[in-house]
Amino acid sequence: MHLIAGLGNPGLQYTGTRHNAGFMVLDYLAGIHRLSFPDSRWKALVAKAFVWDASVLLMKPQAFMNASGIPVAEATHFYRLPPEQVIVIHDDLDIECGRIKFVAGGGDGGHRGIRSLIEHLGTKNFPRLKIGIGRPPVPVSPERYVLGRFAAEEKAVLEECLPAAGEGIRVFLQQGIEAAMNLVNQKR
Repeated sequence: MHLIAGLGNPGLQYTGTRHNAGFMVLDYLAGIHRLSFPDSRWKALVAKAFVWDASVLLMKPQAFMNASGIPVAEATHFYRLPPEQVIVIHDDLDIECGRIKFVAGGGDGGHRGIRSLIEHLGTKNFPRLKIGIGRPPVPVSPERYVLGRFAAEEKAVLEECLPAAGEGIRVFLQQGIEAAMNLVNQKR
Protein backbone atom coordinates (compact mmCIF):
# COMPACT_ATOMS: atom_id res chain seq x y z
CA MET A 1 0.00 0.00 0.00
CA HIS A 2 1.00 3.61 -0.63
CA LEU A 3 -0.30 6.62 1.25
CA ILE A 4 -0.85 9.64 -0.99
CA ALA A 5 -1.33 12.73 1.17
CA GLY A 6 -2.32 16.03 -0.37
CA LEU A 7 -1.68 18.96 1.93
CA GLY A 8 -4.03 21.87 2.46
CA ASN A 9 -6.16 23.65 5.03
CA PRO A 10 -9.66 22.43 5.90
CA GLY A 11 -12.74 24.62 5.55
CA LEU A 12 -14.55 26.43 2.78
CA GLN A 13 -12.64 29.65 3.39
CA TYR A 14 -9.46 27.91 2.14
CA THR A 15 -10.95 26.23 -0.93
CA GLY A 16 -9.09 27.35 -4.03
CA THR A 17 -6.17 28.89 -2.15
CA ARG A 18 -2.57 28.32 -3.21
CA HIS A 19 -1.80 26.41 0.00
CA ASN A 20 -4.48 23.87 -0.99
CA ALA A 21 -2.72 22.75 -4.18
CA GLY A 22 -2.24 19.29 -2.61
CA PHE A 23 -6.00 18.95 -2.05
CA MET A 24 -6.58 19.98 -5.67
CA VAL A 25 -4.35 17.18 -6.97
CA LEU A 26 -6.15 14.64 -4.75
CA ASP A 27 -9.52 15.90 -5.96
CA TYR A 28 -8.27 15.43 -9.54
CA LEU A 29 -7.11 11.86 -8.76
CA ALA A 30 -10.41 11.08 -7.05
CA GLY A 31 -12.29 12.45 -10.06
CA ILE A 32 -10.48 10.39 -12.70
CA HIS A 33 -10.90 7.22 -10.61
CA ARG A 34 -14.49 8.01 -9.53
CA LEU A 35 -13.59 8.04 -5.86
CA SER A 36 -14.91 10.07 -2.97
CA PHE A 37 -13.60 10.68 0.50
CA PRO A 38 -16.25 8.81 2.51
CA ASP A 39 -14.16 8.09 5.57
CA SER A 40 -12.87 10.34 8.28
CA ARG A 41 -10.00 8.83 10.25
CA TRP A 42 -6.92 10.24 11.92
CA LYS A 43 -8.42 13.75 11.56
CA ALA A 44 -8.33 13.36 7.79
CA LEU A 45 -10.62 12.62 4.88
CA VAL A 46 -9.53 9.32 3.35
CA ALA A 47 -10.37 7.10 0.41
CA LYS A 48 -8.94 3.62 0.05
CA ALA A 49 -8.76 2.23 -3.47
CA PHE A 50 -6.94 0.01 -5.92
CA VAL A 51 -5.71 2.17 -8.80
CA TRP A 52 -2.99 1.65 -11.39
CA ASP A 53 -2.39 -1.88 -10.05
CA ALA A 54 -1.63 -0.51 -6.58
CA SER A 55 -3.43 -0.29 -3.26
CA VAL A 56 -3.54 3.36 -2.19
CA LEU A 57 -4.90 5.44 0.63
CA LEU A 58 -5.69 8.99 -0.52
CA MET A 59 -5.59 11.40 2.41
CA LYS A 60 -6.58 15.03 2.88
CA PRO A 61 -5.49 15.96 6.42
CA GLN A 62 -8.09 18.06 8.20
CA ALA A 63 -5.59 19.41 10.72
CA PHE A 64 -4.38 22.80 9.61
CA MET A 65 -1.28 22.86 7.43
CA ASN A 66 1.12 23.41 10.34
CA ALA A 67 -0.12 20.19 12.02
CA SER A 68 -0.64 18.03 8.93
CA GLY A 69 2.15 15.67 9.97
CA ILE A 70 0.03 14.31 12.83
CA PRO A 71 -2.69 12.57 10.76
CA VAL A 72 -0.20 11.43 8.11
CA ALA A 73 2.05 9.89 10.78
CA GLU A 74 -0.92 8.18 12.48
CA ALA A 75 -2.00 6.53 9.20
CA THR A 76 1.59 5.62 8.36
CA HIS A 77 2.06 3.94 11.73
CA PHE A 78 -1.34 2.21 11.53
CA TYR A 79 -0.45 0.57 8.19
CA ARG A 80 3.24 0.16 9.12
CA LEU A 81 4.31 1.96 5.96
CA PRO A 82 7.94 2.88 5.40
CA PRO A 83 8.47 6.56 4.48
CA GLU A 84 9.31 5.59 0.89
CA GLN A 85 5.66 4.55 0.45
CA VAL A 86 4.25 7.91 1.55
CA ILE A 87 3.83 10.48 -1.24
CA VAL A 88 3.20 14.02 -0.04
CA ILE A 89 1.76 16.56 -2.49
CA HIS A 90 2.21 20.21 -1.56
CA ASP A 91 2.50 23.74 -2.87
CA ASP A 92 5.96 25.23 -3.45
CA LEU A 93 6.80 28.94 -3.66
CA ASP A 94 10.18 28.33 -5.29
CA ILE A 95 8.73 26.68 -8.41
CA GLU A 96 6.91 28.72 -11.03
CA CYS A 97 3.16 28.35 -11.18
CA GLY A 98 2.10 25.24 -13.04
CA ARG A 99 5.44 23.42 -12.87
CA ILE A 100 5.60 20.20 -10.88
CA LYS A 101 8.57 18.38 -9.45
CA PHE A 102 9.09 15.01 -7.78
CA VAL A 103 11.79 14.79 -5.10
CA ALA A 104 12.84 11.84 -2.98
CA GLY A 105 13.23 13.82 0.25
CA GLY A 106 15.05 16.84 1.66
CA GLY A 107 14.45 19.68 4.05
CA ASP A 108 11.27 21.64 4.64
CA GLY A 109 12.28 24.69 2.56
CA GLY A 110 10.30 26.87 4.97
CA HIS A 111 7.06 24.94 4.32
CA ARG A 112 5.42 24.43 7.70
CA GLY A 113 3.35 21.45 6.55
CA ILE A 114 6.51 19.64 5.44
CA ARG A 115 8.18 20.67 8.69
CA SER A 116 5.31 19.02 10.59
CA LEU A 117 5.65 15.86 8.49
CA ILE A 118 9.41 15.65 9.09
CA GLU A 119 8.83 16.08 12.82
CA HIS A 120 6.05 13.48 13.10
CA LEU A 121 7.43 10.92 10.64
CA GLY A 122 10.87 11.27 12.20
CA THR A 123 12.59 11.51 8.81
CA LYS A 124 13.15 13.80 5.83
CA ASN A 125 13.21 10.84 3.46
CA PHE A 126 9.73 10.64 1.99
CA PRO A 127 8.78 11.32 -1.65
CA ARG A 128 7.14 14.62 -2.48
CA LEU A 129 5.33 16.00 -5.46
CA LYS A 130 5.79 19.75 -5.39
CA ILE A 131 3.19 21.90 -7.13
CA GLY A 132 4.63 25.24 -8.18
CA ILE A 133 2.69 28.33 -7.15
CA GLY A 134 5.43 30.91 -7.80
CA ARG A 135 6.74 33.70 -5.59
CA PRO A 136 4.49 36.46 -4.24
CA PRO A 137 4.81 39.90 -5.77
CA VAL A 138 6.49 42.52 -3.60
CA PRO A 139 5.29 43.61 -0.97
CA VAL A 140 2.96 40.60 -0.40
CA SER A 141 4.20 38.31 2.39
CA PRO A 142 4.56 34.59 1.65
CA GLU A 143 2.05 33.83 4.43
CA ARG A 144 -0.60 36.05 2.88
CA TYR A 145 0.21 34.83 -0.63
CA VAL A 146 -0.23 31.10 0.09
CA LEU A 147 -3.58 31.76 1.78
CA GLY A 148 -4.77 33.78 -1.21
CA ARG A 149 -6.82 32.34 -4.03
CA PHE A 150 -5.35 31.63 -7.44
CA ALA A 151 -5.95 34.33 -10.03
CA ALA A 152 -8.00 33.04 -12.98
CA GLU A 153 -4.94 32.65 -15.23
CA GLU A 154 -2.97 30.90 -12.45
CA LYS A 155 -5.84 28.49 -11.84
CA ALA A 156 -5.99 27.67 -15.55
CA VAL A 157 -2.23 26.95 -15.58
CA LEU A 158 -2.54 24.80 -12.47
CA GLU A 159 -5.42 22.81 -13.94
CA GLU A 160 -3.29 22.12 -17.03
CA CYS A 161 -0.61 20.46 -14.86
CA LEU A 162 -3.03 18.11 -13.07
CA PRO A 163 -2.87 15.34 -15.72
CA ALA A 164 0.95 15.41 -15.56
CA ALA A 165 0.78 15.17 -11.75
CA GLY A 166 -1.55 12.18 -12.06
CA GLU A 167 0.74 10.54 -14.61
CA GLY A 168 3.73 11.14 -12.33
CA ILE A 169 1.96 9.45 -9.44
CA ARG A 170 1.02 6.51 -11.68
CA VAL A 171 4.65 6.10 -12.75
CA PHE A 172 5.80 6.40 -9.14
CA LEU A 173 3.42 3.62 -8.06
CA GLN A 174 4.41 1.33 -10.92
CA GLN A 175 8.11 2.09 -11.41
CA GLY A 176 9.38 4.08 -8.42
CA ILE A 177 10.66 7.54 -7.60
CA GLU A 178 13.50 7.66 -10.15
CA ALA A 179 11.15 6.94 -13.07
CA ALA A 180 8.64 9.51 -11.75
CA MET A 181 11.36 12.14 -11.40
CA ASN A 182 12.64 11.42 -14.93
CA LEU A 183 9.14 11.81 -16.34
CA VAL A 184 7.79 14.77 -14.39
CA ASN A 185 10.86 16.90 -13.74
CA GLN A 186 11.64 17.18 -17.48
CA LYS A 187 8.27 18.68 -18.40
CA ARG A 188 7.56 22.38 -18.61
